Amino acid sequence: MSVPRLVIAAPSSGCGKTTVATGLMAAFAARGLAVSPHKVGPDYIDPGYHALATGRVGRNLDAYLCGPELVAPLFGHGARGCDLAVVEGVMGLYDGAAGQGELASTAQVAKLLRAPVVLVVDASSQSRSVAALVHGFASWDTGVRIGGVILNKVGSSRHEALLREALEEAGVPALGALRRASQVETPSRHLGLVPVAERGAAAVSAVAAMAAQVSAGCDLDALMALARGAGALPGAAWSPAEALSLPTHDHLSRSVERRGDGSGRSDGEVARGSGRRERSAGADARAASERPVIAVAGGPAFTFSYAEHAELLEAAGAQVVVFDPLRDERLPEGTRGLVVGGGFPEVYASELGANEPLREEIAALALSGAPVAAECAGLLYLCRELDGVPMCGVLDAAARMGERLTLGYRDAVAVGDSVLAAAGTRMRGHEFHRTVIEPGAGEAPAWGVVAPRRRVEGFVQRGVHASYLHTHWASEPEVARRFTERCRTS
Repeated sequence: MSVPRLVIAAPSSGCGKTTVATGLMAAFAARGLAVSPHKVGPDYIDPGYHALATGRVGRNLDAYLCGPELVAPLFGHGARGCDLAVVEGVMGLYDGAAGQGELASTAQVAKLLRAPVVLVVDASSQSRSVAALVHGFASWDTGVRIGGVILNKVGSSRHEALLREALEEAGVPALGALRRASQVETPSRHLGLVPVAERGAAAVSAVAAMAAQVSAGCDLDALMALARGAGALPGAAWSPAEALSLPTHDHLSRSVERRGDGSGRSDGEVARGSGRRERSAGADARAASERPVIAVAGGPAFTFSYAEHAELLEAAGAQVVVFDPLRDERLPEGTRGLVVGGGFPEVYASELGANEPLREEIAALALSGAPVAAECAGLLYLCRELDGVPMCGVLDAAARMGERLTLGYRDAVAVGDSVLAAAGTRMRGHEFHRTVIEPGAGEAPAWGVVAPRRRVEGFVQRGVHASYLHTHWASEPEVARRFTERCRTS
């Protein structure tokens, strides 16, 4: 893997990483280059802007969710056939999972990708001090190569000249300067930027403005030369088909004892399987060849998903069909399973509640025992109500907006068998919500969260697995295989 690449980082959040990264992607794409967009960390919103800028799927690189060993292969998967890859960092350059050292930081990802870093600095309240700031970031970890700086929120030509002079003393080149007066407005709300799917033409205009600002203020030729200086990466690119044919990745040191017949199934699965009626060889062949339709929720209310999930489902033999719960009154024809990811159902609660035909069909599908996987927003949608508005009623639980943001990485273990995982399966996830759920009685929990504090979380009932936890299935491809197989045989 030898694609030219850059990592766009900053000393802290709020310095303009998204504007610069998205603007660079769009500016290089406008030059006719195939640009591969990436985002460090679990963020779902920025990749939407990246996709709009490049015309390619925005992909996440998360060393916590997937393990450091998958960062380069997943990067190679997304960047295959591209002329340039631009990776937007997360938080400050050296900020990562709390209490875990460099894990999941932009710095770690840059080292794993052997990529030069361009540091975006908010220069609005400094001049010569910028040299000390950049020197500190460049010398903190010698394994991180800071190849240049883009100065943001520069006040005047005189201010820019002072900043550039200081950076010359620090030995780090200034590769661009963006003026304070020309900042691009990107609206935010309780969980970050407003997603592209909700903004329509306004998002297109915003990305075009970012591209114009970056093109005018940055040395694109010098940035491309820096990107071309990144050496080749060892190893092969990730492939969903190959991931499903190999043992699962072991970055969580999975050592759960598998009891029973040695097939990897739990005792409960073996017992249930022994009581099933034997099928004929012909029926087995038909089941093996069938491509079950798995409906995946999309549209403005459900924009949070990792591209690798659908790719793994397809590789496992499913036919993935996207539908919009805001507009579609029926599930896709032949639906055998349902995946509802994250998003902002609280923003669209009245519209979702008004689509009664679809809510009833989803409830009937779940009641039939068909596999249903829901994460965060999907969990809320399956509840009885959300802020008093009727939802699907699959779960006997009421959801409401809360006052406190729940945010952070989680280590979890499957409490029992479900359509997604066998009991004891360990996965890492991420929580990001400002809602609270008041559950009814009777549902089993989905996960036992073991870090940062022990608790149970989520719901499992019939074929439903619903949880606040966002997970990345590339870390455990068996999840996609198991879910697809349950859709095929349910």
